[in-house]
Amino acid sequence: MKHGTALRNTLCPTLTCRALVLFALTLLGIASACAGPPGETSTAIYNGAVQRDANAPVPPPDVPISQFVRRIHEDRRGHMWFGTNGDGVARWNGEKLEFFSLAQGFSGEAVRAIVEGADGSVWFGTEGGLTKFDGESFTNYTVRDGLASDDVWCLTFDRRGELWVGTLQGVSRFDGARFTAFELPEAEPDPWVGVTSARMVRSITEDRAGRLWFGTNGGAYVYDGKLLRNYSEADGLSSNNVNAILEDRNGRLWFATHHKGVCYLDGETFTAVTDADGVEGTEVWDLFMDRAGDIWFPVENSGLYRFNGKTFQNYGEAEGLTTNAIQDTYQDRDGRLWFGGWRGLFRLMGETIVPVTRAGPWR
Repeated sequence: MKHGTALRNTLCPTLTCRALVLFALTLLGIASACAGPPGETSTAIYNGAVQRDANAPVPPPDVPISQFVRRIHEDRRGHMWFGTNGDGVARWNGEKLEFFSLAQGFSGEAVRAIVEGADGSVWFGTEGGLTKFDGESFTNYTVRDGLASDDVWCLTFDRRGELWVGTLQGVSRFDGARFTAFELPEAEPDPWVGVTSARMVRSITEDRAGRLWFGTNGGAYVYDGKLLRNYSEADGLSSNNVNAILEDRNGRLWFATHHKGVCYLDGETFTAVTDADGVEGTEVWDLFMDRAGDIWFPVENSGLYRFNGKTFQNYGEAEGLTTNAIQDTYQDRDGRLWFGGWRGLFRLMGETIVPVTRAGPWR
């Protein structure tokens, strides 16, 4: 279902300044609340070459692609997508860096999730709704189409090909034709995480058994297709404010929490990762498993950690990391590790983390 008219592509390089992650997230919530009426959707035809606005300043090549890179994804064509926190989405197509935002018919300026469908379509969750890119055009979905909220925070495709959408106001599932609501219990909003609500869902993942896990302000919920079960602090979960969930190769479920770091569930037993393991800090936004099975996660003000199954290795200032707020880790098809967060995009080269500017390094 496509709405609206075709728009001419223009480049929008405006950068959003951030001094503190929490401050910016709060501002983002205000911006979302003050946006236009819900349900405004549009489609922009992408003609293969982004045109620059003649009146827009040309940024120097050595500046970050954005002041905050929030999500990273490589599509099946080998194109790298970088979701930003205020500049829409950027794409490195192997030759040049292109930007898509409101002027190109993209749904929003802040990208919180990127996933790819079985047909190669790329889907984006933004503060302005859900966007599908089919290689030629953008199609936007909002509350007008049945989405629970235009403020989208997480996406995942299940093994049946249905898209699960976590929003500020709960979960919607999309079968390709229509959205249906999936009800989760309300939880106490947490103002310390910035944007929040009683129904907010920050993470959705499917485990190897086909069960769906949801990260909320009320702990983690798991749905096996019939029954819904809650795991909370009462069960041993480190904190009820869950930002990310990941299953490792051994079937353990890892949980990134906002106030008490990382823990994992093995069977029915939770184990917390603490400073006794060499991990400092409490605020964790992301979990990622690389091809070797190593688990990566950032801790606010403490850098990045890598768990090889036995020990935790820290990457910080000594390794070249120039930000205290990484929010996404990704490994591309060539094995390169990318990190996105406040101050932009980074890569691991050898054992050194280097910033990636508009000039690269891209390879």
